[in-house]
Amino acid sequence: MLADRALAILHEWVLSDSLRRHCYAVADSMRHFAQLRGADADLWEAVGLLHDMDYERHPNQEQNPTEGHPFVGVAALREQGWSEEVCRAILSHADYAGVPRETPLERTLYAVDELSGFAMAVARVRPSKSIHEVDVASVKKKMKDKAFARAVNRDDIVRGAAELEMPLEEVITGVIAALQADAERLQLAGTAGPTPAES
Repeated sequence: MLADRALAILHEWVLSDSLRRHCYAVADSMRHFAQLRGADADLWEAVGLLHDMDYERHPNQEQNPTEGHPFVGVAALREQGWSEEVCRAILSHADYAGVPRETPLERTLYAVDELSGFAMAVARVRPSKSIHEVDVASVKKKMKDKAFARAVNRDDIVRGAAELEMPLEEVITGVIAALQADAERLQLAGTAGPTPAES
């Protein structure tokens, strides 16, 4: 299974729990949308796991178009024999890499990357810290709050849905469903079951 190989690589490269959880969340979303499309869910999940594998060691905050993240990770994957489909998708999620997003795999990675992290952030500010209490309306409301999760680029989220030719609400719904299915691993199962007052 490609996803199993990808998970081992992620754990080798990334020590940060938060970055690991981000990659799990993106992988969950990728798997969800692959299943909706009848695509290769194992492949798509692997891409989600690997897309930020080099971010901890080579963050590339200056967005160098040839060095750092994601170029270091892709070079390592090519050495290990990963397909060009996987490598190209990972490059394409960074606008500054100059790789146009052409396939559903590439467009989906871009669409769910920032959004998966954002949905997790919305869950973490709920009293119960549960993804099960997050819905489309709460995500859209927080997107309008510029002070919330300031590092997340809202334009990327909107552009990602547009590139997929899907309503933003549908993409958000899919991401939330994907994260809810993996709530325990993402540490978003909540402190207790949701109560009617909070939901």
